[in-house]
Amino acid sequence: MSQRAEKAGVVMKRNYLIVVIALAIAVVGAAPTSTPAKSGTDTAAVKGTVKLEGALPTPARINMSSDPACARQHSTAVLAEEIVADKNGDLQNVVVFVAEGLADRTFEVPAQPAVIEQKGCVYQPHVLAFRVNQKLQVLNNDACTHNIHPQPANNREWNKAQVAGSTVEETFPREEVGIPLKCNVHPWMRAYLAVFKHPYFAVTGKDGSFDLSNLPPGTYTISAWHEKLGTATQKITVGSNETKTLQFVFKSRAGS
Repeated sequence: MSQRAEKAGVVMKRNYLIVVIALAIAVVGAAPTSTPAKSGTDTAAVKGTVKLEGALPTPARINMSSDPACARQHSTAVLAEEIVADKNGDLQNVVVFVAEGLADRTFEVPAQPAVIEQKGCVYQPHVLAFRVNQKLQVLNNDACTHNIHPQPANNREWNKAQVAGSTVEETFPREEVGIPLKCNVHPWMRAYLAVFKHPYFAVTGKDGSFDLSNLPPGTYTISAWHEKLGTATQKITVGSNETKTLQFVFKSRAGS
């Protein structure tokens, strides 16, 4: 073989190796870099109800006469929402959440904001739960100016005037349950906020029920918080694909 032919063969082999190596790198680069998420079947759930035991306190009637723009929006009496339950004792506005058991798991923050509105000079909803660093939108759907003033113990306190038709956005960087929210202009306006690092929480509605689904199997402390009746806790262990039921009972303080 001539020297020229031998050199040509070496060049071809070298080029072939370069192509093979490049293809191998491309295949490796195209491979997934993270473990696919589980199908969601290996989860657990804790469901239940919150009850009020005893006589239902008579709710106070709210006097809005100091601001006619607020009073005109209501054809019937507006009642305070401190304790709201039906004839069966189903208790509303209770925050039920995982207090312990998630260890150091982390969760993505929802892109959608949590929303509370001022309508008829009343906060709707009365109790709102959302995530740490999730945007909180406060809407003013009234024809008057409000003043938004949350009073947290574990987050920064802020106080903002809000003109009619506007929106205010804020976030809370730390967990905290039961943050009072008030309006300095209208002293009867009060709501409560609960902020969590995880998605396992619920606020009871008219039927007093809650649903903590898609939990990792494990042992948890579940807490139920109410603005006037305090906090109750229970411990529970749930296995894979298992649903367990809890009932929280708060005793009425009517007449006390």
